[in-house]
Amino acid sequence: MSTLKRIDINHLKVSCKQCNLRELCFPHGMNDEDLSNMDAVVDQPQPLHKNDFLYRDGDKTVALYAVRSGCVKTMTESPNGEEQIVGFHLPGELLGLDGFGEGVHTCNALALETSSVCELPLDKLETLCHELPGLQRQMRRIMGKEVASDHKLLLLLGKMTAEERLASFLLSLSSRMQERHWKENEFNLSMPRQDIANYLGMAVETVSRLFATFQSEKIINVDRRHITILDMPRLKAIVGECKK
Repeated sequence: MSTLKRIDINHLKVSCKQCNLRELCFPHGMNDEDLSNMDAVVDQPQPLHKNDFLYRDGDKTVALYAVRSGCVKTMTESPNGEEQIVGFHLPGELLGLDGFGEGVHTCNALALETSSVCELPLDKLETLCHELPGLQRQMRRIMGKEVASDHKLLLLLGKMTAEERLASFLLSLSSRMQERHWKENEFNLSMPRQDIANYLGMAVETVSRLFATFQSEKIINVDRRHITILDMPRLKAIVGECKK
């Protein structure tokens, strides 16, 4: 047990310069000197365990976060207490922008599995953006991606059939795996089917039925949470013109 703990701590101490996710994260486009300055202010707190909250709706916004390992989901809650998942954040992806408007978070961020994050304190962000042009460019890029992600989710929930929604979700995961130089056609789902159904605005039974249909048609192979995409062109054809 102590050996595992030492490994986790060493993992968290990897600098921005050494991190293989840097092209997806805060340091995108920075030179070595800028990366050293980033290292001086970025914190790497203890790992989150499954079902630990990174932050909660209403918490004061104190930092931006980058997932280093694992997966974190973000979700909002309606006035009657119903949960709506709005995102699944993989290694190299950022979260915490929901708190920029009013200074408090407007959603919950929960670890789906053992996860680690890097933390960029907001009280140092403005100064860093002035000192590091690369960070300023990256912040604009992050904001743009956030808006684009919101638009895609609206399209997903508003215009796509159930079949297109699940196909689009799997293609999105495949694309994100490829960005990380991981296998684009074979990956594990960090999220349970209940969460996938919630995110896609469908019943759990519909998601399970569609997984079974895609498997019977030899488009994918499903082994619990392990997904293998067998026929990428057919999966893309399901989405058709809705795919952006």
